[in-house]
Amino acid sequence: MANLKNIRTQIKSVKSIQQVTKAMKMVSAAKLRRSQERMEQARPYADRLQNLISNLINDVDRSILNLLNERTEVKKMGFIVVSGDRGLAGSFNSNIIKKAENEINSFGKDKSFLFCIGKKGYEHFKKRDYNIINHYVDFWSDLTYNEAINIGKDISSAFINKDVDEVKVVFNYFKNVGSQKVIYDTLLPLNFDNTEEKISSDVIFEPSKIEIVKSVVPKYLNTQIWKYLLESFASEQAARMVAMENATENAKEMINDLNLEFNKARQTAITTEMLEIVGGAEALSN
Repeated sequence: MANLKNIRTQIKSVKSIQQVTKAMKMVSAAKLRRSQERMEQARPYADRLQNLISNLINDVDRSILNLLNERTEVKKMGFIVVSGDRGLAGSFNSNIIKKAENEINSFGKDKSFLFCIGKKGYEHFKKRDYNIINHYVDFWSDLTYNEAINIGKDISSAFINKDVDEVKVVFNYFKNVGSQKVIYDTLLPLNFDNTEEKISSDVIFEPSKIEIVKSVVPKYLNTQIWKYLLESFASEQAARMVAMENATENAKEMINDLNLEFNKARQTAITTEMLEIVGGAEALSN
C-alpha cells in the first residue's frame, strides 16, 4: 500500500487536472453556443441556394461553367479533410482521419491529393507522405467567411486546371451536442438534384438564367465550404465539451477512490502505532 505522502500528492495532482478539465468544458460550452447559432443560420441559406440552382440548371448548358463538368474518367481524386487544430475532443479527429484514410487508400494513395483543413489531419497525413496540395491551420479562433472563399479558390483552381478530376469531402456533421456524424460526400463537380419546389414557367428572369447560374454557382461552392467549416467547428466544441465533462467526472471518482485509499492507509498507520505502543507497554510491565 502506498504511503500517505504519495497518496496526498496524487490527490492534489488529480484535483489540479479536474480544475483544468472543468474550465475547458466551460470554454467549449461558450464557444459551442456561438458556433451553433452561426451554423443554424447558414443551413437555410445553403439549402435555399441549392434549390434555386436546381430549378435553373436544367434550362442551362452545364458546359458554361467548369465547376459543373463531369470528367469521363476519374484518374486523380481530391480529398478535403476537415479536422481540428487541437486534441482533447474525444474521437472527433480520429474518426475523421480514419474515414479519410480508408477512402484514400481504397482509391489509391498515389492518385489522391489532399486539402487538409485543420492541424491534426495535416500532421497525420504529412508524416505518412500523402500528396498534400494545400493545408489550412490556425484560423478556427477567428473563423470568417473569407476563409471559405480562400479555400474555395484553391479547390476550384485545382479542379479547373485538372490537377484533380473529382473532389470529395470528409467532415463532421453536427446532429446534437452528444452526437456528430462523419459525412463523406462529393463537392466537385457540383451536382444539383431536382427538388419538388418548382419555379413557375411564367417567371421572367432578369438577367437571364445563364447569367444567374454563372453568378450563383461559385457562391454556392463557397457556401458549401463555409457550411463544412461551421459544422466541423460546432461538432468539435460539442465533442470537447462532452469529453471534458467525462474527464471531470472521472477525476471526481478517482479523487474519491484516492481519499478512500488515503483513509485506509492512515487507519493502518494508526493501528500499527497503537499496537507498537501496547506492545512496548507490555514489555515494560514484564
